[in-house]
Amino acid sequence: MSIGEDLVEITDGLRFPEGPIAMPDGSVVLVEIAAGRLTRVRADGSKEVIAIPGGGPNGAAIGPDGRCYLCNNGGMNFVERDGILLPANCDADTPAGWIEAVDLATGAVEVLYRDCKGRPFSAPNDLVFDAHGGFWFTDHGKTRRHDRDLGSVFYALADGSGVQRVVGHLDGPNGIGLSPDGNTLYVAETHTGRVWAYDVVAPGQIQASPERPAPWLQGRLLANPSGLHLFDSLAIDAHGNVVVASIPGTVESISPSGETLESLSMPDRFPTNVCFGGADLQTGYVTLSGTGRLVARRWARPGLALHYLND
Repeated sequence: MSIGEDLVEITDGLRFPEGPIAMPDGSVVLVEIAAGRLTRVRADGSKEVIAIPGGGPNGAAIGPDGRCYLCNNGGMNFVERDGILLPANCDADTPAGWIEAVDLATGAVEVLYRDCKGRPFSAPNDLVFDAHGGFWFTDHGKTRRHDRDLGSVFYALADGSGVQRVVGHLDGPNGIGLSPDGNTLYVAETHTGRVWAYDVVAPGQIQASPERPAPWLQGRLLANPSGLHLFDSLAIDAHGNVVVASIPGTVESISPSGETLESLSMPDRFPTNVCFGGADLQTGYVTLSGTGRLVARRWARPGLALHYLND
């Protein structure tokens, strides 16, 4: 069903969907944070529950073993206003989050990491695999009524044998992605509306950028657009542009030099994630989380092929 802005609605009735993965068979695997489940949406809009890991499954990616790896934020509160599902502050006793992997065939869930060197995660949010079989992920932190956590970026091995903190003291790190050559790591901060770029020198290792704006920072500031932008998840297109969902209501395409190429209006205040699919990777799928919809449109440029997705 066409809903304007060249968008086609694939399905509705989802409970705050995020983390879409366009699968080779034409379906889209995504999480429903408010329902604590991993769901497959088929091309005809029908839905199938793959697993119910509980907590708050958030970012998702296919790993080298074919399983779907999830950042689980531990759980979130939501309120419904005028038919829109909105995230709410966490309670003081909201559980810490974890990293898990789901067998797409059986629904079996394995928890891989709950902490780094004995320090529990707060709210893991999004992840991306590199060519070496490891993955980078963000820990967004939790927001409570009177305070919120600072966040971090971690690097982990897919077999559960090791995780390390790489970047700390970020303000709501959310979306994360790698440049086509794997040499640049992009991280979106929600609360500041910034996108950072980090120079990757080895798996799980970065070096301080010569373009960093302050000596205590490691990355360079790629973009910080004017106006209100609460950046959520991001994807990378085949030309290396950063495609980042922005609350309230747009998807921004930002070049590797920091130029805003386009700003697409979305019919939801909470567009949260973008992924690319189709034979030419030029179908962009967007989760409209507030209204619980998955929509698609023809994108101006093809998306970047993800590691392990078609293996």
